Amino acid sequence: MSRAQGHQCDVLVIGSGAAGLSLALHVANNAKVIVLSKGLSSEGATFYAQGGIAAVFDEDDTVESHVDDTLVAGAGLCEKQTVEFIAENARQCVQWLIDGGVPFDEIENSDDSETKYHLTREGGHSHRRILHAADATGKAMQYSLQDNVINHPNISIFERHNALDLILDDPDSEDGTVIGAYVWNRDSEQVETISAKSVVLATGGASKVYQYTSNPDVSSGDGIAMAWRAGCRVANMEFNQFHPTCLFHPDARNFLLTEALRGEGAYLKRPDGTRFMPDFDERGELAPRDVVARAIDFEMKRLGADCMYLDISHKPAEFIQKHFPTIDHRLKELGIDMTKEPIPVVPAAHYTCGGVIVNQSGRTDIRNLYAIGEVSYTGLHGANRMASNSLLECVVYAWSAANDLLRQLHKIPAPTNLPQWDESQVTHSDEEVIIQHNWHELRLFMWDYMGIVRTDKRLERALRRIELLKLETHDYYANFKVSNNLLELRNLLQVAELMVHCAMKRKESRGLHYTLDYPDKLPDSKPTILDPKELK
Repeated sequence: MSRAQGHQCDVLVIGSGAAGLSLALHVANNAKVIVLSKGLSSEGATFYAQGGIAAVFDEDDTVESHVDDTLVAGAGLCEKQTVEFIAENARQCVQWLIDGGVPFDEIENSDDSETKYHLTREGGHSHRRILHAADATGKAMQYSLQDNVINHPNISIFERHNALDLILDDPDSEDGTVIGAYVWNRDSEQVETISAKSVVLATGGASKVYQYTSNPDVSSGDGIAMAWRAGCRVANMEFNQFHPTCLFHPDARNFLLTEALRGEGAYLKRPDGTRFMPDFDERGELAPRDVVARAIDFEMKRLGADCMYLDISHKPAEFIQKHFPTIDHRLKELGIDMTKEPIPVVPAAHYTCGGVIVNQSGRTDIRNLYAIGEVSYTGLHGANRMASNSLLECVVYAWSAANDLLRQLHKIPAPTNLPQWDESQVTHSDEEVIIQHNWHELRLFMWDYMGIVRTDKRLERALRRIELLKLETHDYYANFKVSNNLLELRNLLQVAELMVHCAMKRKESRGLHYTLDYPDKLPDSKPTILDPKELK
């Protein structure tokens, strides 16, 4: 058997979205960087983000207002210091994106001395503070960051490489240091090693654990699962945001309909054409996402309807096509004209508000291991993420973690002699169907039992099934060569277990966690923290 290839770098970034690429660019002048991407480097949640990025650019807006709106949306569980830190650094980090070439929409301005950006408003925001590139902001950010990364001589992108597990200097110690990672090369089908002085998890969230999701296939909770297995604590995994408005269509199950549609005046309607959001919240369609998702879920169940409808056809066609060209084009491909008719919508899993616990510099519990973006728990989102704060968290924490990392990097010795991956006892499997079956079973019962509305009994059922599937998958992992589906199933099962344990610990309904057994809020609520040393 040939010896697996080994790679060396100063900084290993696992994930190629806004968080990972931003950090790579921040450190690359002073470090050799490898960026891992499971598929193509653009295939991540950033690419599909439509709405925009929140920052105070309007002279009538204030950082204090951004902070207050975020705290309200977070339903009393945000860490105020984190919210203030991100809001205060929002403008400079967004300006860094602009300076790097991100083409946010501008407005005509007679005073040519200063560029004015078109700002939109989304649910939970009291002001227009969302910078956007039409309705494809994430795509514009991804391409701009990628162009800068590709042109940097100190950054290498490894596409089609799955991170399997982190490598610690002493796996049995409670005070370990990360020294690299095992990586599966999907082209050579070999497990390789990458040694690094610092490792950054920027792998995104875990919405693929659900049957219906707006996320791409790569969102399988890899970073959260790897960090947990290595010994990191996680927090608030019970708070899974369901985007209220995903297209309900058999040929486009993952297509998101941006919240900016409602920000620009779209109404949510029943099949009979009547509005329902004013019956649930005085803010109507601009209520926070958890409120809107539960309202849609309630109306669908009450009426026995397959979907509700999002209607912006009362606006001029020219306005709709100018502001939402991507959505308009895609819907017309599917036979829907949004300028003339309502759009069928359902909620879908969209964002993982919890994650790996980090400090304000993105540091985890393991020395030299950072986590940034959706994979992390910073305290920004609390019990419910406010719209367009996610891309902002990515770029602010990429900047903050990069600064901290560069201060430490010269003190860290280059790791040597990483342990090789041992696959001498495994064989190729001829039963890939088992993985597919377990995958579908997991996503279905997580939707039914750990979805928008929960009960103790549903959570207990979910946990029993997770434990059985984990046993089967562990046996499969131990005896057969790895594959993409096997690696993702292993990680999704781990993250699903963490989600359910967090949900079982929270004896109240708050934000995105709604349980029929505990419908009220507790007067004093704290983050739900799980520690791998305590949960065996």
